[in-house]
Amino acid sequence: MTYTGNVSVGGPPQTRELPGLAITKVAVGPMNNNAYLLRCTSTGELALIDAANEPETLLDLLGGAPLGTIITTHRHPDHTEALAAVAKATGADTVAHVEDAPALPIAPTLMVSHGDRISVGNASLAVIHLRGHTPGSIALCYDADGALADSPHLFTGDSLFPGGPGNTDHDPERFNALITDLEERVFAVLPDGTWVYPGHGGDTTLGAERPHLAEWRARGW
Repeated sequence: MTYTGNVSVGGPPQTRELPGLAITKVAVGPMNNNAYLLRCTSTGELALIDAANEPETLLDLLGGAPLGTIITTHRHPDHTEALAAVAKATGADTVAHVEDAPALPIAPTLMVSHGDRISVGNASLAVIHLRGHTPGSIALCYDADGALADSPHLFTGDSLFPGGPGNTDHDPERFNALITDLEERVFAVLPDGTWVYPGHGGDTTLGAERPHLAEWRARGW
Protein backbone atom coordinates (compact mmCIF):
# COMPACT_ATOMS: atom_id res chain seq x y z
CA MET A 1 0.00 0.00 0.00
CA THR A 2 1.29 3.44 -0.94
CA TYR A 3 1.46 5.69 2.11
CA THR A 4 -1.03 8.57 1.94
CA GLY A 5 -1.53 9.37 5.63
CA ASN A 6 -5.29 8.87 5.24
CA VAL A 7 -6.40 6.34 7.84
CA SER A 8 -9.76 5.79 9.52
CA VAL A 9 -10.98 4.32 12.77
CA GLY A 10 -11.41 0.58 12.30
CA GLY A 11 -9.44 0.66 9.07
CA PRO A 12 -5.96 -0.67 8.35
CA PRO A 13 -2.81 1.17 9.40
CA GLN A 14 -0.40 2.61 6.87
CA THR A 15 3.38 2.25 7.00
CA ARG A 16 6.17 4.14 5.31
CA GLU A 17 9.89 3.33 5.37
CA LEU A 18 12.42 6.12 5.84
CA PRO A 19 16.20 5.93 6.16
CA GLY A 20 16.65 4.54 9.66
CA LEU A 21 13.00 4.62 10.72
CA ALA A 22 9.68 3.02 9.76
CA ILE A 23 6.46 4.87 10.65
CA THR A 24 3.11 3.13 11.05
CA LYS A 25 0.03 5.38 11.39
CA VAL A 26 -3.27 4.15 12.78
CA ALA A 27 -6.51 5.92 13.72
CA VAL A 28 -8.36 5.02 16.94
CA GLY A 29 -11.77 6.05 18.23
CA PRO A 30 -13.96 7.58 19.35
CA MET A 31 -12.32 10.94 18.47
CA ASN A 32 -10.37 9.81 15.39
CA ASN A 33 -6.99 10.16 17.05
CA ASN A 34 -3.80 9.26 15.24
CA ALA A 35 -1.19 7.07 16.90
CA TYR A 36 2.22 6.44 15.37
CA LEU A 37 4.40 3.39 15.89
CA LEU A 38 8.06 4.05 15.11
CA ARG A 39 10.56 1.26 14.44
CA CYS A 40 14.31 1.70 14.17
CA THR A 41 15.20 -0.17 11.00
CA SER A 42 18.63 -1.21 12.28
CA THR A 43 17.80 -2.37 15.83
CA GLY A 44 14.06 -3.07 15.65
CA GLU A 45 13.40 -0.93 18.75
CA LEU A 46 9.85 0.44 18.89
CA ALA A 47 8.34 3.67 20.20
CA LEU A 48 4.70 4.74 20.20
CA ILE A 49 3.59 8.35 19.85
CA ASP A 50 0.29 8.95 21.71
CA ALA A 51 -1.40 5.92 23.26
CA ALA A 52 -4.68 7.62 22.52
CA ASN A 53 -7.33 4.90 22.77
CA GLU A 54 -8.13 1.29 21.83
CA PRO A 55 -5.23 -0.36 23.67
CA GLU A 56 -5.93 -3.66 21.89
CA THR A 57 -5.47 -2.00 18.50
CA LEU A 58 -2.20 -0.42 19.60
CA LEU A 59 -0.90 -3.65 21.11
CA ASP A 60 -1.78 -5.54 17.92
CA LEU A 61 0.47 -3.17 15.99
CA LEU A 62 3.43 -4.50 17.95
CA GLY A 63 3.03 -8.00 16.57
CA GLY A 64 4.41 -9.41 19.80
CA ALA A 65 7.58 -7.29 19.66
CA PRO A 66 8.65 -5.39 22.79
CA LEU A 67 7.73 -1.71 23.03
CA GLY A 68 10.51 0.46 24.40
CA THR A 69 8.91 3.87 24.76
CA ILE A 70 5.55 5.65 24.73
CA ILE A 71 5.79 9.37 23.97
CA THR A 72 2.83 11.62 24.82
CA THR A 73 2.57 14.83 22.79
CA HIS A 74 0.27 16.53 25.31
CA ARG A 75 -1.94 15.92 28.30
CA HIS A 76 -5.47 15.94 26.83
CA PRO A 77 -7.41 12.79 27.72
CA ASP A 78 -8.17 11.83 24.11
CA HIS A 79 -4.42 11.37 23.63
CA THR A 80 -3.84 9.39 26.82
CA GLU A 81 -6.85 7.10 27.29
CA ALA A 82 -4.78 3.98 26.52
CA LEU A 83 -1.54 5.17 28.11
CA ALA A 84 -1.84 3.30 31.41
CA ALA A 85 -3.07 0.08 29.78
CA VAL A 86 -0.40 -0.04 27.07
CA ALA A 87 2.36 0.88 29.53
CA LYS A 88 1.22 -1.86 31.91
CA ALA A 89 0.97 -4.48 29.16
CA THR A 90 4.39 -3.70 27.69
CA GLY A 91 6.49 -2.29 30.52
CA ALA A 92 7.49 0.54 28.18
CA ASP A 93 9.09 3.72 29.45
CA THR A 94 6.82 6.75 29.16
CA VAL A 95 7.90 10.22 28.06
CA ALA A 96 6.20 13.63 28.24
CA HIS A 97 7.03 17.30 28.65
CA VAL A 98 7.61 18.37 32.23
CA GLU A 99 4.76 20.91 32.16
CA ASP A 100 2.11 18.39 31.11
CA ALA A 101 3.41 15.49 33.20
CA PRO A 102 1.37 16.18 36.37
CA ALA A 103 -1.92 15.87 34.45
CA LEU A 104 -1.19 12.48 32.88
CA PRO A 105 -2.84 9.27 34.10
CA ILE A 106 0.56 7.82 35.01
CA ALA A 107 3.78 9.58 35.93
CA PRO A 108 6.30 9.65 33.06
CA THR A 109 9.49 7.66 33.33
CA LEU A 110 11.27 10.53 31.59
CA MET A 111 10.32 14.19 31.39
CA VAL A 112 11.67 16.24 28.48
CA SER A 113 12.05 19.90 27.57
CA HIS A 114 12.62 21.92 24.40
CA GLY A 115 15.79 20.84 22.61
CA ASP A 116 16.04 17.40 24.20
CA ARG A 117 16.32 14.28 22.08
CA ILE A 118 14.53 10.94 22.39
CA SER A 119 16.21 7.82 21.06
CA VAL A 120 14.41 5.04 19.20
CA GLY A 121 17.19 2.53 18.76
CA ASN A 122 19.75 4.28 16.57
CA ALA A 123 17.21 6.89 15.44
CA SER A 124 16.74 10.16 17.30
CA LEU A 125 13.81 12.56 17.62
CA ALA A 126 14.27 16.23 18.51
CA VAL A 127 11.76 17.65 21.02
CA ILE A 128 10.15 20.97 20.05
CA HIS A 129 8.11 22.63 22.81
CA LEU A 130 5.05 24.36 21.32
CA ARG A 131 3.25 26.28 24.05
CA GLY A 132 -0.43 27.15 23.76
CA HIS A 133 -2.59 24.12 23.03
CA THR A 134 -1.46 22.89 26.44
CA PRO A 135 1.45 24.22 28.51
CA GLY A 136 3.59 21.19 27.70
CA SER A 137 2.63 20.31 24.13
CA ILE A 138 5.54 18.98 22.09
CA ALA A 139 6.34 18.16 18.49
CA LEU A 140 8.93 15.55 17.53
CA CYS A 141 11.22 15.96 14.53
CA TYR A 142 13.10 13.20 12.72
CA ASP A 143 15.70 14.00 10.06
CA ALA A 144 17.87 10.84 10.10
CA ASP A 145 20.84 12.78 11.47
CA GLY A 146 20.74 15.19 8.54
CA ALA A 147 20.10 12.63 5.80
CA LEU A 148 16.57 14.05 5.52
CA ALA A 149 17.56 17.67 6.00
CA ASP A 150 15.45 18.75 3.02
CA SER A 151 12.46 16.66 4.06
CA PRO A 152 12.30 16.00 7.82
CA HIS A 153 9.33 14.30 9.44
CA LEU A 154 7.44 16.19 12.15
CA PHE A 155 4.90 14.77 14.59
CA THR A 156 2.88 17.74 15.84
CA GLY A 157 0.22 16.34 18.19
CA ASP A 158 -2.59 18.90 18.30
CA SER A 159 -0.36 21.95 17.81
CA LEU A 160 -0.43 22.05 14.00
CA PHE A 161 -2.93 20.64 11.51
CA PRO A 162 -3.67 21.09 7.83
CA GLY A 163 -5.28 24.52 7.93
CA GLY A 164 -3.76 25.99 11.06
CA PRO A 165 -2.72 25.80 14.70
CA GLY A 166 -4.46 23.65 17.26
CA ASN A 167 -7.24 24.81 19.55
CA THR A 168 -6.39 27.51 22.10
CA ASP A 169 -9.99 28.09 23.26
CA HIS A 170 -10.06 31.61 21.77
CA ASP A 171 -7.61 32.72 24.45
CA PRO A 172 -5.48 35.49 22.85
CA GLU A 173 -2.49 34.83 25.11
CA ARG A 174 -2.47 31.11 24.40
CA PHE A 175 -2.99 31.64 20.67
CA ASN A 176 -0.16 34.17 20.50
CA ALA A 177 2.14 31.73 22.31
CA LEU A 178 1.31 28.90 19.91
CA ILE A 179 1.48 30.86 16.66
CA THR A 180 4.75 32.47 17.77
CA ASP A 181 6.29 29.12 18.65
CA LEU A 182 5.14 27.67 15.33
CA GLU A 183 6.65 30.62 13.46
CA GLU A 184 9.95 30.64 15.36
CA ARG A 185 10.50 26.97 16.22
CA VAL A 186 8.95 25.22 13.23
CA PHE A 187 8.47 27.37 10.10
CA ALA A 188 11.62 29.47 10.59
CA VAL A 189 13.78 26.38 11.11
CA LEU A 190 12.37 23.56 8.99
CA PRO A 191 12.05 23.45 5.17
CA ASP A 192 8.93 23.29 3.02
CA GLY A 193 9.53 19.58 2.39
CA THR A 194 8.89 18.75 6.05
CA TRP A 195 6.14 16.14 6.31
CA VAL A 196 3.67 16.84 9.13
CA TYR A 197 1.90 14.06 11.04
CA PRO A 198 -0.86 15.60 13.20
CA GLY A 199 -2.79 14.19 16.14
CA HIS A 200 -6.02 13.88 14.12
CA GLY A 201 -6.83 13.56 10.44
CA GLY A 202 -4.66 13.65 7.35
CA ASP A 203 -1.06 14.70 6.94
CA THR A 204 0.32 17.85 5.35
CA THR A 205 3.64 19.56 4.64
CA LEU A 206 5.09 22.81 5.90
CA GLY A 207 5.25 23.99 2.30
CA ALA A 208 1.49 23.60 1.97
CA GLU A 209 0.83 25.50 5.20
CA ARG A 210 3.51 28.22 5.12
CA PRO A 211 1.62 30.63 2.79
CA HIS A 212 -1.17 30.86 5.38
CA LEU A 213 0.86 31.92 8.42
CA ALA A 214 -0.11 35.59 8.21
CA GLU A 215 -3.75 34.62 7.64
CA TRP A 216 -3.75 32.44 10.78
CA ARG A 217 -2.24 35.18 12.89
CA ALA A 218 -4.74 37.73 11.59
CA ARG A 219 -7.77 35.53 12.25
CA GLY A 220 -6.59 34.70 15.78
CA TRP A 221 -7.15 30.96 15.72
